[in-house]
Amino acid sequence: MKCDTEGIRIAGETIKRGGIVVFPTDTVYGIGCDPYNKDAVASIYRIKSRDTKKQFPILGASKADLSKIAIFDKRSSKIAEKFWPGPITLILKLKDKRLKESLGIENKVAIRVPNNQCVLSLLKQCNLLVGTSANISGSSPHTNPEECAKRLTGYDLLLDGGTITNTIESTIIEIKENEINVLRKGDITKEEILNIF
Repeated sequence: MKCDTEGIRIAGETIKRGGIVVFPTDTVYGIGCDPYNKDAVASIYRIKSRDTKKQFPILGASKADLSKIAIFDKRSSKIAEKFWPGPITLILKLKDKRLKESLGIENKVAIRVPNNQCVLSLLKQCNLLVGTSANISGSSPHTNPEECAKRLTGYDLLLDGGTITNTIESTIIEIKENEINVLRKGDITKEEILNIF
């Protein structure tokens, strides 16, 4: 479906019914569902052939929405305020214990606000989404909807936002004992992050 008002409305309803949606982000095409729906989360693991020990990140429309499920300290707050919406994923302490069971996680959660109007509009309807790359684990992430349609099966709806030109994945960081640890290098460098303090 086109990423217009009607497409986003139907995608939002699909998510609320426990469905799986493929959508564009600011980095690559993503695949997602309601993070509180255990069956939907299990479906994404199957679609991606992904090891269930590898947790999925959660996307939100704003820091305010994500602060309902994760605990921000001063440093992570500053990073979020500077770089969101944008390609930086924060690993923070989990606040919402209901996600432990549905996502199969312990005490930490990976979160991000993507800089893409299509998925942000969808998030305004759903609040939160599991947001992982729409590809089979181990293969390259996809940047256009045709690749997703050709290589993935088992999802309910694909939101076509055209080809994504920025192909760099998000930088993943975790703050431990006030130290910023980069777990995956991406679009934003450690130097850029340190420069805000």
